[in-house]
Amino acid sequence: MAYHNALPSDHDLGLHDKLRNMPWGFVFLVILISSFGVTLLYSAGGANWEPWAGKQLFRMIPGLFLMLGLAMVDIRFWFKHSYMIYGVLLALLAAVAIIGHIGMGAQRWINFGGLFVLQPSEHMKVALALALAHYFHNLSYEEIGNPLRLLIPAGMVLLPVGLILIQPNLGTATLTALFSATVFFLAGVRWWVFASIGVGVPFVAMAAWNHLHAYQKARLTTFLDPEKDPLGAGYNIIQSKIALGSGGLFGKGFGMGTQSQLNFLPEKHTDFIFVVLAEEMGLIGAALLLMLFFILIVYGYVISLHSRHQFGRLLGLGLTTTMFLYLLTNVAMVTGLIPVVGIPLPLISYGGSVMLAFYIACGLLLSIAIHKDASFGRNNLD
Repeated sequence: MAYHNALPSDHDLGLHDKLRNMPWGFVFLVILISSFGVTLLYSAGGANWEPWAGKQLFRMIPGLFLMLGLAMVDIRFWFKHSYMIYGVLLALLAAVAIIGHIGMGAQRWINFGGLFVLQPSEHMKVALALALAHYFHNLSYEEIGNPLRLLIPAGMVLLPVGLILIQPNLGTATLTALFSATVFFLAGVRWWVFASIGVGVPFVAMAAWNHLHAYQKARLTTFLDPEKDPLGAGYNIIQSKIALGSGGLFGKGFGMGTQSQLNFLPEKHTDFIFVVLAEEMGLIGAALLLMLFFILIVYGYVISLHSRHQFGRLLGLGLTTTMFLYLLTNVAMVTGLIPVVGIPLPLISYGGSVMLAFYIACGLLLSIAIHKDASFGRNNLD
């Protein structure tokens, strides 16, 4: 990967140029997947707009406008303010531990006077992607090979991961660490660094086991033997597998899923929304949604790789990898391939903070596509 000084200063793009450079196929896919989610929530609510579909649609429309608005902002604006955005989100994460709203046994949200509730951990991944992309943009490949240069970005990752673990939110903390490791790798961090960390992982895992909450230990042991506690810790995944299997090839029909409609399936509007789809629309419906996500993710990687500046490339790759990890984790979780960790399905699961975070991520990806030729002053890609 070759670097050189900034390209000749390019003129600011006008509105017409931005609209012309907009990857409208990506926008259409986001709208289509989001609409898919509203439809599933309508079915999960008993073919009713309440209690979930109407609110999700109410969030979806302004969210899409926000996405398009962020796309129009020059990518250099996000570069300039990336550290500030990271600092604000880090402060909000710290505030969660002090004044955070407690729900379902965890302290993960901040209630802003009853106007809205924010889950900072979901937005931290976007802020961290911005900050890491900014940091590595300013380093050459040789500088990245210096281990001392990795201390600052490592601290930038460990601080939010630690705060998220305190909430506690093991699933989100793990995904935050994984996507950050991806950005490190793509930036050019040497393989031996990852190998050294990998050697220590088993020892850290054994030490961490003693500090896990009882329900977190139950999730891990239940993964190995769900039938051990079928009416307790194993209930969710057992019901999920029943619903998945009963859907067959073509499903039971829209709004006709017995496991979901009769409320045997827990968290059907959030973590297990994919199971509602598989039961009612079968393997065909599930494969269709996965195909849409696959195209969206490939589109995100293509946008990222076409960026002529390192900041846009790393930011786009980081955000797209986050979406991929969320999709992979959710589907693997509800099918019993990994323990249940409470990770929602992007743009599909009910929830304002997660939905807003992914619209912001998609808006930044669109900004990267529109401003792929922007000059930063250092490390534009040849």
